[in-house]
Amino acid sequence: MIYLSHFLFTDIEQEDTFIMGLRRTCYDTVYPFRILSKHGLRRLDFEPVTILYGRNGCGKTTALNVIAEKLCLERDTLYNRSNFFEDYIEMCDFEICGPVPEGSRIITSDDVFDFMMNLRSINEGIDRRRGELFDEYLDAKYSHFQMKSLDDYEQLKKVNLARGKTQSKYVRKNLMDNVREHSNGESAFLYFSGKIKENALYLLDEPENSLSPDRQQELLKFLLAVMIY
Repeated sequence: MIYLSHFLFTDIEQEDTFIMGLRRTCYDTVYPFRILSKHGLRRLDFEPVTILYGRNGCGKTTALNVIAEKLCLERDTLYNRSNFFEDYIEMCDFEICGPVPEGSRIITSDDVFDFMMNLRSINEGIDRRRGELFDEYLDAKYSHFQMKSLDDYEQLKKVNLARGKTQSKYVRKNLMDNVREHSNGESAFLYFSGKIKENALYLLDEPENSLSPDRQQELLKFLLAVMIY
């Protein structure tokens, strides 16, 4: 399914007119002006799958960010933008084949990296709490506890639970299991498969990052399956 028919970026004449009209001289860059136009990129026509390729720094990520911003696509992480980004977006145009479906988004390598780091941080917190519960279990199980008031009720529950269960069962009762921490490739694929659904528009920026060749092929099969569905 094609949702985006074509996208028009600014041309060199538009950019020259805008830049010459600037009265501000305190900026060292006019990004994203001059990035795509210097390569002659004016228009992109889209197919069900469209691949942008080129050397590092040629503007692939800039083009995707511009398209995503113009179409108001969802995204998880912030991206580099300048004071002129809104000006540039206003000068771009596009044609769609129908309303852009809800849930359409751009997925970047930063999104995947943040996802993996968040999983790691969650598990580190769970591991610390698990160690605390081990000590809590021993204190409760072998303490000479005597309830003196209702203020001691919570401690009473801990003592009864510790004396009625093994240490591992006590910890499991009071702690969620670790969020499974996958390898980098597994986590990256998990992120893609969790975010990408059928019937939506997706812009993928360097999806091969953190994916082994086998995982890249697996992602390709997943994307084809979503498209066919």
